[in-house]
Amino acid sequence: MAKNIQSLERAAAMLRLLAGGERRLGLSDISATLGLAKGTAHGILRTLQAEGFVEQDPASGRYQLGAELLRLGNSYLDVHELRARALVWTDDLARSSGESVHLGVLHLGGVLVVHHVFRPDDSRQVLEVGAMQPLHSTGLGKVLCAFDPVARSEALENERKPFTVRTVTGPEEFTAALDETRKRGWAADLEETWEGVTSVAAPIHDRRALPVGAVAVTGAVERLCPDGALRPELIAAVRECARSVSRDLGAARF
Repeated sequence: MAKNIQSLERAAAMLRLLAGGERRLGLSDISATLGLAKGTAHGILRTLQAEGFVEQDPASGRYQLGAELLRLGNSYLDVHELRARALVWTDDLARSSGESVHLGVLHLGGVLVVHHVFRPDDSRQVLEVGAMQPLHSTGLGKVLCAFDPVARSEALENERKPFTVRTVTGPEEFTAALDETRKRGWAADLEETWEGVTSVAAPIHDRRALPVGAVAVTGAVERLCPDGALRPELIAAVRECARSVSRDLGAARF
């Protein structure tokens, strides 16, 4: 069995100690409670402070939890609230479309799939929750790039790998595609990531009108585009699903 890293264990114990109290704690309090030498405790606190996980009151010199932990906590809660709010709507979308449905969020320069509803038939399928999808070629990724400036910047700054002959990689062409996506309110992946696979996606917004994720229907190109173009009712269904989840998250105008 791999050994735990002692410095990380001590940092975690320190954060739990600061989270458990109602007041700021001084270096002596922290070192004594955790059984650490003051020098060791001070070194860990300085590292946590540099990363924003701990803040030091300039007047008293005492420590408290930092804003970065709050940001991470809110991010975790936002993702789980998004998934919880989307469960019913994504199930309905899978039933009405007859295709699989994915819910994704921006994560580490890509799209993290946080929920996946199987296509409602008896075919063998693989659960894709936790999988990463590229930003520049998937429906989920392109719709996030169109509505989220952070996603847009990451996609433009990073390499846009050509997965198929249809993948858009040029910066000008890619930017134009994002502008068009923003105007119409949805994005499509027409065999740009996987041969024979198509998707259509729409953005999900929260109560602050910020894009917090996207939902997509994904399936075989012959089913989603039987006449060479995406079925209009699929586009409408995906957009309505995204609006419904947005409303459940408190968005007023979606």
